[in-house]
Amino acid sequence: MENPEPGSNALERHCREINRCNQRGGRMLSMVDLLETRTLTEDLAAYLAAALRLGASFMVGASPGGAGKTTVMGALLNFVPEGVELLPADGMAAIQRGFLEKRRACHLCHEIGPGDYYAYLWGGELRAYFQLKRHGHLLATNLHANTLEEARAQICGENGVPEADFVGMNLVLFLHTAGWSGPRRVIQVWESQGDQPHRLLYHQGRLHLEASQLVDPSHFKHGQTMIRQLVQSRARTIEEVRQAVVAPSPSLLEERPGGSGGK
Repeated sequence: MENPEPGSNALERHCREINRCNQRGGRMLSMVDLLETRTLTEDLAAYLAAALRLGASFMVGASPGGAGKTTVMGALLNFVPEGVELLPADGMAAIQRGFLEKRRACHLCHEIGPGDYYAYLWGGELRAYFQLKRHGHLLATNLHANTLEEARAQICGENGVPEADFVGMNLVLFLHTAGWSGPRRVIQVWESQGDQPHRLLYHQGRLHLEASQLVDPSHFKHGQTMIRQLVQSRARTIEEVRQAVVAPSPSLLEERPGGSGGK
């Protein structure tokens, strides 16, 4: 289920939806920012970029508020395939439209949780949201959970999402933060091909690429090239990074004076 080539306003629409996730003001951080703060290692960024370019669905977990879940989600959304529109899952009506839509889209749940907040989903709406994957769509969300077991308990236990739909979430990332202003790190990434239980692919700073069923060595190498070009480029904002990812521009991918990122 492929989309036609995006129109001239595709980049603007894409970045607008990422910015709508912003809960704390300031600009949304990009992959370049997350690499500079060491939230992600370069190898992990290359793997995630490759997986998302291949159409992986993902969610980001951390229990405390302000841990950076939305920030990481927004940065990763810049790597969804061209022509895949970002659509907010802001209620049952929007989800049901997704069931009828023949073009593949990436449906954003701003957070898994109860409450009257924009694009927060719980209960029956969350169960319907996870079913969008069965219709060929991509999913992206975050939730308050520190482990895969906590995420499963919340999604499958409290909300009744079938295990098969939970497994359909290809990537589950977990963040650790040392206090409100402390460093934030992605400490675990679990992977599923969509029909088998998740396996731990990244832990204690090590990426087990040999265990990946989503990203083969050639895709990973392409991801490495993409990330290295971004780091060496003038791209910084989510708008610049998205432009560099989908339509590389000599002005964006021109190496800064001083080599990698001008450092």
